[in-house]
Amino acid sequence: MKDNNRIIALAGNPNVGKSTVFNALTGLHQHTGNWPGKTVSNASGYFNFNNLTYKIYDLPGIYSILAHSEEEFVARDFICFGGSDVVVIVCDAGCLMRNLNLVLQVCEITDKVVVCVNLLDEAKKKKIDVDLNKLSELLGVRVVGTSARSNVGLDELLSNIDLTFGERRKSRKVRYNQYVEDAIKVISDAIILDDSINKRWVALNLLRDDGLLRDKIEEELMIDLSDEKIDNSIKQARTLLLDGDITISEIDDVLTESINNEASLISSKVVSYLNEDYAKKDRRLDKILTKKSTGIPIMIILFAFIFWLTITGSNYPSMLLQGVLFKFENVLFNFFSYLHIPNFVNEALTHGVYRVLAWVVSVMLPPMALFFPLFTILEDIGYLPRIAFNVDGIFKKCKTCGKQALTMAMGFGCNAVGVSGCRIIDSPRERLIAILTNSFVPCNGRFPILISIITMFLVGVEGGFWNSLLGVLILMMVIGFGIFMTFVTSSVLSKTLLKGVPSSFTLELPPYRRPQYGKVIVRSIFDRTLFVLGRAITVAIPAGLVIWCLANININGGSLLSILSNVLDPLGKLLGMDGVILLAFILAFPANEIVIPIIIMSYMSTGNLVDISNLSTLREVLVSNGWTWVTAVSVMLFSLMHWPCSTTCLTVKKETSSIKWTILSIVIPTFCGVVICLIFNALVHIFV
Repeated sequence: MKDNNRIIALAGNPNVGKSTVFNALTGLHQHTGNWPGKTVSNASGYFNFNNLTYKIYDLPGIYSILAHSEEEFVARDFICFGGSDVVVIVCDAGCLMRNLNLVLQVCEITDKVVVCVNLLDEAKKKKIDVDLNKLSELLGVRVVGTSARSNVGLDELLSNIDLTFGERRKSRKVRYNQYVEDAIKVISDAIILDDSINKRWVALNLLRDDGLLRDKIEEELMIDLSDEKIDNSIKQARTLLLDGDITISEIDDVLTESINNEASLISSKVVSYLNEDYAKKDRRLDKILTKKSTGIPIMIILFAFIFWLTITGSNYPSMLLQGVLFKFENVLFNFFSYLHIPNFVNEALTHGVYRVLAWVVSVMLPPMALFFPLFTILEDIGYLPRIAFNVDGIFKKCKTCGKQALTMAMGFGCNAVGVSGCRIIDSPRERLIAILTNSFVPCNGRFPILISIITMFLVGVEGGFWNSLLGVLILMMVIGFGIFMTFVTSSVLSKTLLKGVPSSFTLELPPYRRPQYGKVIVRSIFDRTLFVLGRAITVAIPAGLVIWCLANININGGSLLSILSNVLDPLGKLLGMDGVILLAFILAFPANEIVIPIIIMSYMSTGNLVDISNLSTLREVLVSNGWTWVTAVSVMLFSLMHWPCSTTCLTVKKETSSIKWTILSIVIPTFCGVVICLIFNALVHIFV
């Protein structure tokens, strides 16, 4: 792309369809969802219009330029100093007054503004009418109405962006009280700037007590704030404020009040409510879903249903996929034989690498293909923020953030996705806590282990409705214990390694929306399922080779696998398991799905991964090798709490850019798993 591209900054409040506008213009697939905080870094893309190339940046959703969170810092700095030619501010037609706060603040920085009033289709359903022409007249900038999800109004938006480049408009500026205006003028007269940024806005922010922004202004605009003339002007301006009984600590409140009043005045002139009770249905639902006595039980029942549907619904496609992939193994083996590849290498590639790869794909793909669309539907409907609202109090007691509930929910599908989702948490301290504890939530890779053991040793393999119901209840108890350990560990971390008080955050409860099922399926499969599966495959390939070599290389009559199992046996017995089980967890580092197959392979000394789909036969194999209900519970506890898989570890490294925190993400759950297993087995020996 050329260096002289026109630069567009795409700004707006969270959850106004900003990323949807971005996707529609660029053809990219920035992940969108019906809950705030989806975009936490600058996504960029290109589009062409009138034979010109535009580069557009999708900024994090913010409520105010008076930044308090990481998203707001990122967006504010780009709008102020990013060199954008036009700022497009996306607003929600259904709650325009709140959105106008940001519009007015951006208009103070630059006159090159286009206001995109989005979600007009939803506003129409609620019988809310917005006079776009009047709004344009009052703001002094171009205003365009869109319904980005349906690609309505986007051509008009492009035309108005193009026209804004050649115009010199005078956008509306907020008028503050006389003391503030006099103070702004004193500083404005002392500084010299080019036309790239509004001098009035710079003066206003030098008046405030924002050290980070002050340093940014000095660095980006090359203003020497230590200059005697400028320094004296700031002191004089602050003295003028004191004459009006406005202290520096109160200036932000004064500014916010003036901006709110201006936004309210404009909104009253352009927005008409033909149905005053347009939000009545949403409020009625929220009385049920956000009330502690009903909201939390509904949340538990809903997630139990999703787990049950994922577990039962993925069984058949998983077996079908496994059958297809494993049949191809013989074809591959014969093909390599035809090429005269040495038998040792052939077996290592087919019975080792390919078989592990086939196992990972067949076990991981169906549950993820079910769970992620169901989870994405909850996003689109707008239910996930209600979950965060319900459990925020519990997280606050742990000195963490309620948004962690959303990242935990993502972790049920895949802990790597949950770790990536931690970007929505503003505080770096609280984000780290969420990352380090996300693996306490069992992902779909651990569900097959937990379900198989529950069925074989705690419920019974006979089947039937009541056994199935009991199995789901026990699984929910196991998950509940994992969540409890998340709270405990988060609390300990917030008092030791990551000390601090819980930060406040704005959690908008978006309107309930009908999900776009086509986009849900595409987004959940390509953005999540295939992304996670791709990472798992990259580490499963070398793991398959290692596992096969350990099982087939013999020393003094015994395989390396059996030798290592014997070495680990004392520690395994101490934890209520044995060396084979412990080694299986270690070798399953690439993907938890292969724990049970490795255990069977070791017990049966086959040298290859073995699948026993009949749980009765599998139970007999395990019992004949010393398994009891104590072993089963110990394996479940250790499966719930041990090192995260390699995909999650890679994601932690990427998100934290730190080897230290990546190692701690492995050590913390493993330490908890060892301690819990030791305590459980000690209690069994005492009381049983």
